Amino acid sequence: MTVRTSPELRRKLISVAAVSAALLTAVPASVAVAQESAPRPAAVPAAQTEAAPGLQAERLIVGYKSGATEATSNKAAAADAASKAEKTGEDVDFQRRLGTGAALVELGTHPTRASVADVVAQYKADPQVAYVVPDRLNKPTAVTPNDTEYSKQWDLFESTAGMNVPGAWDTTTGSGVTVAVIDTGYVTHSDLAANIVGGYDFISDTAVSVDGNGRDSNPADPGDWYNDNECGQGIPASTSSWHGTHVAGTIAAATNNGKGVAGIAHGAKISPVRVLGKCGGYDSDIIDAITWASGGTVSGVPANTNVAKVINMSLGGGGACSSATQSAINGAVNRGTTVVVAAGNENQNVSNASPANCNNVIAVAATNRAGSRASYSNYGSLVDIAAPGGETRTSTANGILSTLNSGTKTPSTENYTYYQGTSMATPHVAGLAALVKSANSALTPAQIESAIKANARALPGTCSGGCGAGLADAAKTVQAVKGGTSTGTTFSSTTAVAIPDNGAAIESPITVTGRSGNAPSALQVGVDITHTYRGDLVIDLVAPDGSTYRLKSAASDSADNVNTTYTVNASAEAANGTWKLRVQDTAAQDTGTLNGWKLTF
Repeated sequence: MTVRTSPELRRKLISVAAVSAALLTAVPASVAVAQESAPRPAAVPAAQTEAAPGLQAERLIVGYKSGATEATSNKAAAADAASKAEKTGEDVDFQRRLGTGAALVELGTHPTRASVADVVAQYKADPQVAYVVPDRLNKPTAVTPNDTEYSKQWDLFESTAGMNVPGAWDTTTGSGVTVAVIDTGYVTHSDLAANIVGGYDFISDTAVSVDGNGRDSNPADPGDWYNDNECGQGIPASTSSWHGTHVAGTIAAATNNGKGVAGIAHGAKISPVRVLGKCGGYDSDIIDAITWASGGTVSGVPANTNVAKVINMSLGGGGACSSATQSAINGAVNRGTTVVVAAGNENQNVSNASPANCNNVIAVAATNRAGSRASYSNYGSLVDIAAPGGETRTSTANGILSTLNSGTKTPSTENYTYYQGTSMATPHVAGLAALVKSANSALTPAQIESAIKANARALPGTCSGGCGAGLADAAKTVQAVKGGTSTGTTFSSTTAVAIPDNGAAIESPITVTGRSGNAPSALQVGVDITHTYRGDLVIDLVAPDGSTYRLKSAASDSADNVNTTYTVNASAEAANGTWKLRVQDTAAQDTGTLNGWKLTF
């Protein structure tokens, strides 16, 4: 559903906004800093050909064993660095003490690989050294798209009310997933064409179809304009909306192609399924479209070769969910397709808007650029989630920019236009559902919905009447489900607890509710601990009935931080109840903090 704004877009080239994402950490073990990923000259001066790549100054992080003087004394660590310098003939200088207790040492400018290897070998041979690792140079890996209109897409990246989409792109861009856009069809657009696959035109009434025929395999949008009173007494004329193309662009516009906008799941494919024409579309056509798009059989229509795992329906009408529509939705979900529906634009309770009030759908409300419920958006207990839909009363730039066409009746030149509406919010969530399905293909529609809701964040603004679980957060949701074993429901504790030196165990609780049956055989336990000598720690997961699962034994690992995820077969335990993480320091001279932990089912 759409509230249309300016029909024209003032186009110009713009600077691409910087967006930070997860940092690159994987580098060859023998290289002390990561190589720059930026373009480099084809020829390198001969004097530098054997130098270690990266920063001008090579640096190492040295962790000492808890009993070593160097572990607590800067003077001793500096003396040890000087000793290594004397033995190797290289510049080795103690710089500072890290928060973990490790020492940072610098090897000078442009050391050769052989020089670095000599110094590392000296540290490794020292019985007081627990580890020596490179101080690697981290770089953003999710490059800011170079799409010329990207900086206008506040809905994707703005920290206040954006959906935190770029942070998900390090994990997935939606590859392997097809999204069916059940809408007005598709008008050709070069910023979307690469991601379009076969669809279908399900409009059976030629008065609605405008294209002069009934159902066929061509979902092209010929325009849905109408004259005054043509769609009902008192209804004013309207130009063609190209609505389905705008929705499709938000989901999967080609990205980092040097033009236009970026799609949320730009690695996914769009199957245009046409059901809306002049004055709207009939339930019967929409029901068949839902069935066919999800892989079901429709009489007289060829089998779908591009079965969708996500359906976007930015459409609706008044009244209760009919049994016929509910049956089609249930069939799609049972076939493994997630159905995402617009809540509607009537500023009323969504219980009066169908199909958003049907069961087994993700009903989406719209938020504005301040993160509040948009004034037009429907609301209520049946809303599942909120997403950016824009509100353009003060500026069209507060709407949602996507692919469109300049034709007022029939197709003309392609362009980009700001729209607002729950129609615009819905493809944000459909795009997220595609990212989630791509990140973890084993997830069911119910698990995808659960993951999106469980990992939403509180609306930065206000919502009277109910906006579901909050504002959808792409990065957080994708992070929660990646790895192929999680169902996406995460329970976490962010309360920091000090770990005493060689003392009693500390415990941090998490209460799990709303789960059915037992915990999974691959329960994910994410742990974040800072400690000056991790080898001293014993870490256990304690189930609600008191059963204990050892995650880490003492002296098994001397790394300076715990920031990892353990997998536990907890299938014998009831999922609901209070779980605890138990941590104990078993040796003297080191302290630390349990920063937080989480359980992902």
